[in-house]
Amino acid sequence: MATPSPTSFSQLFNSSFDARRTSSKILTMFGPKLKSGETEQTHVRVFTSFKTSPRIECKASKVPPGSTLKLDNRRVESLAESENGCDLFEDLKHRFLRFKRRKFEENFEHFQNLAQGQAPKFMIIACADSRVCPSNILGFQPGEAFMIRNVANLVPPFEGGPSETNAALEFAVNSLQVENILVIGHSCCGGIRALMSMEDEVDSSSFIRSWVVVGKNAKLITKSAASNLGFDQQCRHCEKESINHSLINLLTYPWIEERVAKGELLVHGGYYDFVDCTFEKWTMDYKGSNWEKNSRFAVKNQFYWC
Repeated sequence: MATPSPTSFSQLFNSSFDARRTSSKILTMFGPKLKSGETEQTHVRVFTSFKTSPRIECKASKVPPGSTLKLDNRRVESLAESENGCDLFEDLKHRFLRFKRRKFEENFEHFQNLAQGQAPKFMIIACADSRVCPSNILGFQPGEAFMIRNVANLVPPFEGGPSETNAALEFAVNSLQVENILVIGHSCCGGIRALMSMEDEVDSSSFIRSWVVVGKNAKLITKSAASNLGFDQQCRHCEKESINHSLINLLTYPWIEERVAKGELLVHGGYYDFVDCTFEKWTMDYKGSNWEKNSRFAVKNQFYWC
């Protein structure tokens, strides 16, 4: 089989609580008039439940008489928000219990083995975006993938200094000895949009800007290759370009390059478009690449899942 010819970045991509739920009632009482003309307003909250005896909490505050109704309305709104928060966690509780019944208890032996250690085949580097969950998209089960998620799914170069991303890489590659590293980018990425929007001078007071500058080379290549495109299209181009930039950055880690050269570790790129639910996947062809001299590398096993 012929060795794929080196491909540049632009060439590659230019184309409720339960039945025992606690309830509460709030009673408002007004105390003596104070010297300043204010009224001491005392709120008594009576907590009741099916399992415990009622308890009473009192809280006094000093407010002008004319503000009482306005403050009461605000407290009602605050209580409503609090109830909504409880409902959210009530939902999470049911999700957890569903997981326990349907996953954990039905696969008890598997989870007991995981308690003894992990041996994942994949190291996943994905964006922190709430719309991009690798386990949901690709169906990873507990124990299958060691994951790191950051803004814009970036991999900093080896000489860039310590970060949680390269710390996770070190553990995954050297300790867990994963066999695959998959960097997953995605459509409509806010981190890449921030990268493409920022000026050359980075505002050091912004954590986001100081982080996404890791992808500055991808931005430069995009500006050069896609200068005739609109901003949104440039961002899409850079979303893919930055994945390949991260793959090259992976090879700046000596212990990653060593294992890749020996064929013990493969590095892959992936792009998830959640607008039309498609997924592109490709693998770096290390032996057919010349990435050190001109940042070019060949790809293999490129697929488009739709």
